[in-house]
Amino acid sequence: MEDESKLRQRCTWEKFENEKFGDDKVWSETSDEQMRVERSIAALYTAFKNKLDISPDIPELERNSHRVFLWKGLKNLSSSYECLDASRPWLCYWILHSLEILNEPVPEDIALQVVDFLKRCQSPTGGYAGGPGQNAHLAPTYAAVNALCILAPITDEAYKAINRETLYKFLMRMRMPDGSFKMHDGGEVDIRGAYCAASAARLTNTATKELFKDTSLWIASCQTYEGGFAGYPGQEAHGGYSFCGLATLVLLNGIQYCNLKQVLRWTANRQMRYEGGFQGRTNKLVDGCYSFWQGGNFPLLHMVLCSQDDQALSAHRWMFHQEALQEYILICCQHSGGGLIDKPGKSRDFYHTCYCLSGLSIAQHFTGGHLADTYIVGHTKNEVKSVHPVYNIGIDAVIHANEHFNLLPVPGSSGKHEEK
Repeated sequence: MEDESKLRQRCTWEKFENEKFGDDKVWSETSDEQMRVERSIAALYTAFKNKLDISPDIPELERNSHRVFLWKGLKNLSSSYECLDASRPWLCYWILHSLEILNEPVPEDIALQVVDFLKRCQSPTGGYAGGPGQNAHLAPTYAAVNALCILAPITDEAYKAINRETLYKFLMRMRMPDGSFKMHDGGEVDIRGAYCAASAARLTNTATKELFKDTSLWIASCQTYEGGFAGYPGQEAHGGYSFCGLATLVLLNGIQYCNLKQVLRWTANRQMRYEGGFQGRTNKLVDGCYSFWQGGNFPLLHMVLCSQDDQALSAHRWMFHQEALQEYILICCQHSGGGLIDKPGKSRDFYHTCYCLSGLSIAQHFTGGHLADTYIVGHTKNEVKSVHPVYNIGIDAVIHANEHFNLLPVPGSSGKHEEK
């Protein structure tokens, strides 16, 4: 007869298996893809379960292989990365932030080389381009500012590589009359632009009332009937856009313009019941990058709820299953050669490495109200660095940037400091 502990484990596993997708005997391409992904994940989870009795400290974060992958990418990229020629500040940010999360120090000489490269991406008319000689764009501007703030504690040259006066002029040029932002001269308008502008402006102390007049109202107009945010009013709710919308409202103190409960409900329902990771949209597949784009919303939601409801201060966890997300990342998203991936069977890349690790950090660290707790799946050596959920760089890098830039006058304003 089975002993009580083994019986309990078997019942738990059977209950877990019941969380798989039910197609109600109606075939569709979407349901077929979902079940195919679940089968690949089931194989990994079954193999993991069978190893638990032998290796109780699994799953393990394969730090060394990820470090090798990241350092190789920072120093030299293969010709297959030519398609990202207009995203080179992003590559710097994804790699540097991943190393930061892994607590991997960057030598000063390497930091200076990256700073020099990002300086050459800065446009004479403000903002940063995807590469030297290209046109300035809000997305690589966000990436470049984040990367430079990560490097600033290593070298003073990092902050000198940010021309705040021309940056402010660029941000003002991207601003639209309704408070939205276009991504570049003649470019598309969507919610990413508002977030990239707000994040870069807040980090560098270049935010003014004029710059973000009516931006919160425009962001609120992007909230959909589902509860999440779309890239533009009238479109579909999406995980990346929802993070951009919510984070921008937090940055601009405009959270009162959105329906917070609907955001929470929609975001919580994006965690997959079987896989443990997040999907980006309703009825879509799990994807490792949404570990941050969706998971990162919960610290923001908690931050706002704590300011509105004293009961939220007593919470000990984010409002999603933190251990399940860690298991998906560690068991299903680690590439055998280093780096992290979207889902089993996908190729590794620096984008998914960055956002899987960012999501892992969010899932491990709870800091809310007066409490700070960690929830580490596997051995304690799996713990990674805590990130700032609004900017997605290290908390110490944000503090360092605030201490530096808040002493400087705000470009475009008459006084030394603009009201926050």
